[in-house]
Amino acid sequence: MATLGKAPDTPQRLFSSRRGRILRENLTAYLFLLPAIVLIFTFGIFPVAFAFFVSLHQWRRFPGEYRALGNFTRAIGDFSYVLFFWLALATLVYAAYRLYQMWRDTDDERGALFFLVPGIANAIALVLFTNWFFTTLVIILNIPNRIRGQEITRSLFMNELWNSFQFPEALDAFWPMLAAIIVAIGISITTLRILTTSRNTIYLMRGSLVAIFVAFGIYLLQLTLNEIDTAITVARDAGEDLPLWSQIIMISLGAALVGGAYWVWQRAVKADSDRRFIMMSAAALLLVFGGYLLVMELPQAFASADDDLLNGFRITAMFAFGTVPIQLTIGLGLAYLLFQNIQGKALFRMIYFIPYITPFVATSVVFGILFSNRESSPINKLIGIFGIEPQTWLLEPKGIFLLIFGDGVPDILHGPGLALVVIMMYTIWTFVGYNAVVFLAGLGNIPSELYEAARIDGASGWRVFRHITLPLLSPTTFFLSLIAIIGTFKAFTQIFLMRRPASFSAVDTVSIYIFETVRTNSRLGYGSALAFVLFGVILLLTIFQNRIMGRRVFYG
Repeated sequence: MATLGKAPDTPQRLFSSRRGRILRENLTAYLFLLPAIVLIFTFGIFPVAFAFFVSLHQWRRFPGEYRALGNFTRAIGDFSYVLFFWLALATLVYAAYRLYQMWRDTDDERGALFFLVPGIANAIALVLFTNWFFTTLVIILNIPNRIRGQEITRSLFMNELWNSFQFPEALDAFWPMLAAIIVAIGISITTLRILTTSRNTIYLMRGSLVAIFVAFGIYLLQLTLNEIDTAITVARDAGEDLPLWSQIIMISLGAALVGGAYWVWQRAVKADSDRRFIMMSAAALLLVFGGYLLVMELPQAFASADDDLLNGFRITAMFAFGTVPIQLTIGLGLAYLLFQNIQGKALFRMIYFIPYITPFVATSVVFGILFSNRESSPINKLIGIFGIEPQTWLLEPKGIFLLIFGDGVPDILHGPGLALVVIMMYTIWTFVGYNAVVFLAGLGNIPSELYEAARIDGASGWRVFRHITLPLLSPTTFFLSLIAIIGTFKAFTQIFLMRRPASFSAVDTVSIYIFETVRTNSRLGYGSALAFVLFGVILLLTIFQNRIMGRRVFYG
């Protein structure tokens, strides 16, 4: 019988070794994660990346000219340069921090730092892929312009779609991208085979993330510096002075001094002597004063900002601070009452929760009828009993305090418009039931033994509420306040349904202004820039709330 050669490796033999079993487990895990990764990329990462790409262009239905930070400068003035400069530095600092973490976690495996080499290769491949993707995407999105005037057929569109990948710009970006991907895969596989650490895959991902953050930070820094140089050159040619660098330096130093004042004050509170407390408190006050003097450059930085956007933020802030505290307070009070042993608790819970689950369209129409400007409207009839003249409610843009106290009130103290107050009342009425139900769940998690011990000690109802209920409800309160502030800054539906042309200037929040910018004027690039500005404000508020209020939350 002829001697047969060695049989080729089958998939079973390939995965039978220890390394093969580890590879099979990793492949199985990533296959399970693949649907989630696809969903996150499709509906999370890609829309944000595409919106940022659009915000850098003059985009009206179809891609327009590249404007870099032009849309952001139009929105928030010269402060956009300060903001992007900070963002670039923060990205680079975060990359350095991640690199330090990687170095610290590899004390016993210093060879793992060599995974930075494939990480850099992967980052270069990702940058080139992003460049090719958006270059080709712009060409594809311009297909309607190229076939305008021709008979629209499926074959014509498919032919243009194929030709989009053959454009010189697309091909010039494709071949370097393909070469970079092949090189990155080769370097990654070689590094994984040569270095035998306990967490090869994790180190490879960490190295890639560090390189990606460095690349993104360098891109933002280069973009910002180029825009600053261009703006200064244009101003100089026009015979004007544009002190962008002085604004960046002074505002940055002012923010640093205010942050330092907060850090000093935190230590002053924990001081072990009165003398130390007084000295550190005085130092904190001096830092705040110095920071205030430097941050006074902000009005000049915002001088060329979009007035409609700033007015939208002013209205949004009044809307948030006029609804969140009230709805949380009423919700807590209702929850505390419903938590007692009273008849019909389930019925009251359902009644209070109904406004939250009822569609905005239906309830807003009802509120519009109640607060109609007609003299015979239910609310005007009600206030007429107390001798108050009928109001125009949703048609009235004047501030509530101006209407109450007359023309002697300073402009800054006019308060929210009467139309906005009605929308605030509607929002409070809608979300009070939701807050009450969540507070009820939090009250149910408080051990009853604590209440029994307090009663035995003779504590009054107020002391029990103040020293037991409120501290143990702090996680629930923190959660509700966080989502309420985010929700009010993103609020759109109820405001859009209840706004009237006569009071647009008093009720149009930032979300409404962004929507009208995109819908009415088709300024998609500018609308995307405005959306990122709003996202940045919400992100800063969330971070501030987590840092300041999160430390006071008692988790037991």
